[in-house]
Amino acid sequence: MRPQVLYTLFAPARSLPGVGPRLAAVVEKLAGPRVVDLLWHLPSGLIDRRFSPKVAAALPGTVATLTVRVLGHQPSASSRRPYRVVCADDTGELVLVFFHARADYLVKVLPEGALRVVSGVVERYGQQLQMTHPDHIVEEAERDGIAIVEPVYPLTAGLTAKQVVKLVRAALQRAPELVEWQDPAFNDRQRWKPWRAALEDAHAPGEETELSPMSPARSRLAYDELLANQLALALIRSHQRGIAGRVIRAEGKLAARVLESLSFTLTASQDRAISEITADMASDARMLRLLQGDVGSGKTVVALMAMLTAVESGAQAALMAPTEILARQHFATIQPLTAAAGVEVALLTGRDKAKSRKPILEGFADGSIPLAVGTHALFQESVAFKDLALAVIDEQHRFGVHQRLDLAAKGAAVDILVMTATPIPRTLMLTSYGDMDASKLLEKPPGRLPVDTRAVPMERLDDVVAGVARSLEAGAKVYWVCPLVEESDVLDVNAAEERFHHLSGVFEGRVGLVGGGF
Repeated sequence: MRPQVLYTLFAPARSLPGVGPRLAAVVEKLAGPRVVDLLWHLPSGLIDRRFSPKVAAALPGTVATLTVRVLGHQPSASSRRPYRVVCADDTGELVLVFFHARADYLVKVLPEGALRVVSGVVERYGQQLQMTHPDHIVEEAERDGIAIVEPVYPLTAGLTAKQVVKLVRAALQRAPELVEWQDPAFNDRQRWKPWRAALEDAHAPGEETELSPMSPARSRLAYDELLANQLALALIRSHQRGIAGRVIRAEGKLAARVLESLSFTLTASQDRAISEITADMASDARMLRLLQGDVGSGKTVVALMAMLTAVESGAQAALMAPTEILARQHFATIQPLTAAAGVEVALLTGRDKAKSRKPILEGFADGSIPLAVGTHALFQESVAFKDLALAVIDEQHRFGVHQRLDLAAKGAAVDILVMTATPIPRTLMLTSYGDMDASKLLEKPPGRLPVDTRAVPMERLDDVVAGVARSLEAGAKVYWVCPLVEESDVLDVNAAEERFHHLSGVFEGRVGLVGGGF
């Protein structure tokens, strides 16, 4: 399906020169697994090396490119002390400082008496000007090889700045000249260059303003990406609408049993959403609908009503969640309700052992288990349904389009309902989800307490823990959400494991640890 001209861009990053298995894993962590991912790894800053004064005029704290003569080497007597190379021009001295240096290497690149061009940050140490680990050391004839304005890329552990620059340049060499697909007059009004030229400009900023998303190069690339995304979504939508749907109707007996078992009445938004979804299912076109509602607004119950409509019509339905803990939460919510309706539901996750999976898979295949709840495990090759008619996908942004289609491919003309708790305006919804039909839950079921949000500084952590203690004494449950699973040397945010150990010491035997992968 992909044009041959793009093959080199969608090749794995390990196909680039010097990228072995170890480095490929680091590159994937930084940018992505393919060559094209490096093209979208744009500079976040720049180093301007145009300042090229005499030594005496070099300003401490600035980047300078200086031409100096090597006067002598001062090896360190201790590994804890730096190796120094004294250089000078006709206005003053500059000391180059190296930690953990190899003396033979420095003697080779900085021979005494030779002229060298060095570029880096100039610092003042006492009365001396110095440059610690210059970014560039070249012979005077090679001065033009130093980029006067150098892009600075975001990094990750295991990759140096020079390696990333080299990898990006190698990726750029593989970027083809593409046939222009934008209107020439429109490009002229926007001051946009062709795609490849814009890509090269984005990776070679000359001024700080060229790092802005609104710069001509970056806005051209962003527009191309958005347009390509919309065209891809439109093609998928057109394909889905081109495939004949199936009419799924039910009298609502199973749904009525569930409603009788509920301890609350559905909201007006829930009733309206159920009506919209069942109307879609009853039509001869395939449903592709977004159900958006805040946490606690009752999306799961709405989805269950749609699933029961499919079951009552004689078919099956599946609900897929991005994590095991969320799948188990849905199952815990749904199972008592389906029991009241006399409908069997089963949970399938990647952690289920073969012995326990076998009866579940057999139930899906022969139709004796009409409702399925699970994780990515639901669209694995070993999972087959007798007659899957409805696929419900929770937190759909956590899944790729292909994963959604893989689940839909488990049946014939499967209707798709996707759920999200992310509040988004219609314009952004169209960008993210294509031209999906949408149902929104605007209120919460009665009896839900109002949300009390407070921001507390880390200095008052003990007060927060005391508040947790009061809630536990009152019989409540508490979730303490952290942004990281493990402690980070880079990010100054709390890790779940660190907080778990801390709280376990305060509330011994009453604290559990869960992560997104559970």
